[in-house]
Amino acid sequence: MAAPAFAWVDAHVRAGRLPSAVLGIATAEGTVALEGFGADPRDEFALFSITKLLTGITAARLIERGAFTLDTPLAEALPAFGTGRDDIVRLRHLASHTSGIAEPPLDTAVPLRTELLTRPRDFPAGRLVRYSSLAFEGIAAMITHATGRPWDAELHDWARPLGATGLTLDPMRAAPVVDAAAAGLDLARFATTRAPGAGLAGRADDLLRLGTELLRIHAGARDGILAPATLAMMRRPLTAGLPHLDTYPGTGDHDWGFTLKLRTRAAGLIDDDVYGHAGWAGTEFWVHPSAGVAWVLLTHRAMRPGVDPDQLHNLISTAARR
Repeated sequence: MAAPAFAWVDAHVRAGRLPSAVLGIATAEGTVALEGFGADPRDEFALFSITKLLTGITAARLIERGAFTLDTPLAEALPAFGTGRDDIVRLRHLASHTSGIAEPPLDTAVPLRTELLTRPRDFPAGRLVRYSSLAFEGIAAMITHATGRPWDAELHDWARPLGATGLTLDPMRAAPVVDAAAAGLDLARFATTRAPGAGLAGRADDLLRLGTELLRIHAGARDGILAPATLAMMRRPLTAGLPHLDTYPGTGDHDWGFTLKLRTRAAGLIDDDVYGHAGWAGTEFWVHPSAGVAWVLLTHRAMRPGVDPDQLHNLISTAARR
């Protein structure tokens, strides 16, 4: 299953398009392949926006426990939020990039909670889609309000029993993003934000263990970190038919579920049930339920001309079916 995918990554590293990389593939039975290319498979990488999916799972577990629903207003956790708005920002808006909260730089020097409470409105909640990392500070606030604990403590409660023990809010421990400054990011300042939408670092093994768990749930496991119905809820599109204001390429090939990117309309993919998330410096975490496979690519370059992850999607999903 892994040989063509490993050859793809190896070629990109040898050509200098990726500085180094780790690729891993998992099924519902566990990790089936893991290899580093110019890196140790156990190395840590800054996950950037893969963090959003992990925060989303944490919030979904609280939905199961009746702590809040997708329609719960953010103002229930933060009464000072939205006092100048004539709309209501709800959890589903935060989780689907439809909150309309203006986005600060990823490496803002202003505390994220202050940014959340003071940023202006871009558009009324639920009307448009614009990618937002700051919105996940709102989800974190709702987690803390419901539990009395930091959002990352709740995350570790489900991650560590899976064996995903390497997740940390210290991206400076990870492989440095080789072109961070050229891409406009102050990594040291970014690390201080401890952002629930982008701040985690971790190893490929951490995400592969999660991939195995999600595939187990797809197979009907009732003892997983989420109930099958909850995972199905996370995969329901929340943005179908809404215009996208994103400036990122490929904004028309997906919908957003509950913190999940749903590649339902990706012309470049063989599978149409792919979900997961990518990160700013080239990190990728994806689940292909119909192929019964999940995969992780960790690397550390923000600008990657000539690298098309859809090729890797198709190599892995096709090999999994043979």
